[in-house]
Amino acid sequence: MSVRRSAAALATASAVFCVAAAPAATAAPTPSPSAALPAGLYGTKDPTYDGVWRQSLALLAQDVVKTVPAEQAVDWLTAQQCENGGFASYRADVSKPCDAKTMLDTNATAAAVQALRALGDHGDAVDKGLEWLKSVQNEDGGWSYNPGMPSDANSTSVVIGAFAAAKARPGEVKSKSGKSPFDALVTFALPCADKAGGGAFAYQPDKAGKLLANGDATAAAVLAGLGRGLVVSGPEADGSPAVCDSPAKATPEQSARNGAAYLAGALAKTGHLDSPPLPGATDPAPLPDFGNTADAVLALSAAGHGDKADKSVQWLEKNSAAWAKDGGPAAYAQLILAAHAHGDDPRNFGGADLVRQLNETGPAPLSTTAPPAPRAQGDAGEENKGGDSAGIWWIVGAGLAAGAGIGILISGRRKNKQQ
Repeated sequence: MSVRRSAAALATASAVFCVAAAPAATAAPTPSPSAALPAGLYGTKDPTYDGVWRQSLALLAQDVVKTVPAEQAVDWLTAQQCENGGFASYRADVSKPCDAKTMLDTNATAAAVQALRALGDHGDAVDKGLEWLKSVQNEDGGWSYNPGMPSDANSTSVVIGAFAAAKARPGEVKSKSGKSPFDALVTFALPCADKAGGGAFAYQPDKAGKLLANGDATAAAVLAGLGRGLVVSGPEADGSPAVCDSPAKATPEQSARNGAAYLAGALAKTGHLDSPPLPGATDPAPLPDFGNTADAVLALSAAGHGDKADKSVQWLEKNSAAWAKDGGPAAYAQLILAAHAHGDDPRNFGGADLVRQLNETGPAPLSTTAPPAPRAQGDAGEENKGGDSAGIWWIVGAGLAAGAGIGILISGRRKNKQQ
């Protein structure tokens, strides 16, 4: 849900999943040339791949800590929306209308919908965004990053979060063949008996149709399976074990809880998730993945297993400063959302004021509030719950995965091979 949408991650995902079958309209965009960044945008790096994503996460993170963003920042985001309701990853010239060559992005659209819904007074933009997302739903009930490609767990998850955040019922968003987003989501879940990643979710099946455990996809899918968006307040942890259970037909919620069990196990040893080295790296050892670890904290907190994320929060507090500074607004936002979900104070995260650091990456906010008292994990949040009526599935409540990142979800929302 999160960081996660770096140019490298985007390119990697495109190479693995999209190149062979992708039509020209869904090819990865060419990075924009060096130029002055538009006023109102958070961050200083090239926004080609993640402009809307990082702006949306920044606004969501500000909202959860009672910071009122600059009107200029909100206006920048609303101006990115196409007339049909969709968002591209970034449009350098919004004076030109979107056309058939505009590469619309389900992840950016879903994140923007969640941000605009949280800010209020943007009902038309939210409705148009949801209508566009519905119009590009795949027959299996899920979504791909760019329309026209096979569904993936991250994109499906962040779109579920958008419908939930808008107080819609994701389980009632059906494709022409009658499939819901949750029908697609559970197809990415690995059975508990899988020795390498029981309970986890895959990004997509590999070329042989095999599902490979993916931490980024799992964190995003846990939120989606619980009917949550990128903004959550986790229920109070009760210390119960996180156990993978495979009934004859797992509900979306059970699949999500299996994913939480996988994350708890993956974090138990070191407190962090890992990612494979980038192609061409001289050191073949896996690298700590800060963004996916933050997303795992978010997911475990949403599942009521915040206690299983304590070690990870401590690790992030100690080690994430350099990563967040380099990652910019999306990284700061991911940490704020994780801290909020876990019940920690983002203004004192290992001694760092994440809120101030985020605010300094963009236009000064209209107002901030005094740091609140630490929130108990049992406090009610604004999350929405939605889904099918089968089993113990939850209906819509109130607040998103973020991901998919990627990165909520991403900003590596397109990481796809993490074991």
